[in-house]
Amino acid sequence: MILHIDSLPEITCHTTTRYIVFSIFPTIADIVISIIYFITYFNAWFGLIVFICMVLYLTLTIIITEWRTKFRRDMNQQDNNAKSKAVDSLLNFETVKYYNAENYEVSRFEDTILKYQVSEWKTQASLAFLNQTQNIIIGSGLLAGSLLCAYFVTEGKFQVGDFVLFGTYIIQLYTPLNWFGTYYRIIQKSFIDMENMFTLFEEEEEVKDEVNAGNLLYKLGKVEFENVYFSYISGKEILQDVSFTVLPGQTVALVGPSGSGKSTIIRLLFRFYNIQGGCIRIDGQDISKVKQTSLRAHIGVVPQDTVLFNDNIRDNIRYGRITASDQEVEEAAIAADIHDKIMTFPEGYDTQVGERGLKLSGGEKQRVAIARTILKAPQIILLDEATSALDTQTERNIQASLAKVCANRTTVVVAHRLSTIIGADQILVINEGRIAERGRHEELLLKGGLYADMWMQQQQTQDSDSSSDTEAKDRSSEKLQPPSTSSDHHGH
Repeated sequence: MILHIDSLPEITCHTTTRYIVFSIFPTIADIVISIIYFITYFNAWFGLIVFICMVLYLTLTIIITEWRTKFRRDMNQQDNNAKSKAVDSLLNFETVKYYNAENYEVSRFEDTILKYQVSEWKTQASLAFLNQTQNIIIGSGLLAGSLLCAYFVTEGKFQVGDFVLFGTYIIQLYTPLNWFGTYYRIIQKSFIDMENMFTLFEEEEEVKDEVNAGNLLYKLGKVEFENVYFSYISGKEILQDVSFTVLPGQTVALVGPSGSGKSTIIRLLFRFYNIQGGCIRIDGQDISKVKQTSLRAHIGVVPQDTVLFNDNIRDNIRYGRITASDQEVEEAAIAADIHDKIMTFPEGYDTQVGERGLKLSGGEKQRVAIARTILKAPQIILLDEATSALDTQTERNIQASLAKVCANRTTVVVAHRLSTIIGADQILVINEGRIAERGRHEELLLKGGLYADMWMQQQQTQDSDSSSDTEAKDRSSEKLQPPSTSSDHHGH
């Protein structure tokens, strides 16, 4: 059964109310009635014994249960630590094996388990202490009342039946009283176990829709950044006074050094974060004034780091549009240049990709992500290093496919390899959170600025790689050639 998290507090409140109304209140009523009965039909000493016994029972139950809270809380914390370490080491099993850290991970998990066992022992020991305390109180009350009742029987003031009545009544009263302690412990344990969830409910959403937010009215796909300021951490600005416009159907490329804020612009356009200053608009509408679901329905993203679900390839691609048919999924895979590769797998589209897609190569995962976006068919496309994990030939095929997909669509591309964005309508060079240069490829080369330097460096790197490959081939061919025979070696 799947339980929605919003319903958990309601269920807890209902359970608590049921315990209070049908268990705790009747128990208190039983105690009051018994005290009145013993005072009226026995004498005040018996009422006093019952009163002292019940007050001690309830008081010590509450005090000890509150004292036990810290043990329960610590046990939950240690349990969470053990589970998180187990999941973390299993998900990152490749890293564990890279560094021969299996024994280290086992010892770490063993330490957390031992700490959990200690906390669990304290919880169980304190519960046993509570139960023994309750039994001692009830036993002492029963013993004191029985001795007093026996004395009155010997004095002829009570009958033997009165002695039996007293013992039976006290034992009968003990049963609901015992449940009172149990219910109180259950309620207390429930609140402790749900502390983390209540803390989560108290957290304020960083990005949330306004009360009267409407849907994004998509028209042409014009994207505008106007004097945008943003920082992940207060005091360290990632973007400073960033302004640019992407006209409908245009492709704008974002280039620059790592950490300059290129991917941040993509995240802000998708509204993963709220900006600290300025405005971001689509077709003249401030994206902070519209519903997030309507905004994201028009935007498709191919991220730099692709994470797949532990499911088959077909359903991972279909995640772009859940209602898509198998034929549409295959057409998207063909457009992403991965269909032929999938068909070489024994199970084809039913192949399981494993946790986070670990059974696929980096290039295959990225092509699945591209197929997802193609299947979604968004009006605005964001490409964050969409071909970074691909070889040259596959990259060319993907670029051709993306060119078809991005045709007549507003596109924002983040790229490190400048050769992939030569044809962009506008190139923005981001440096230290600001737009240092802007223009087309040829214009920026003529300026001789930061973009031209980056272009020259990449060209030199490619030339050196090409020359290294050529030299390696020459050396290997020389080794394969037979030694030449000179005329000097012949006899005179």
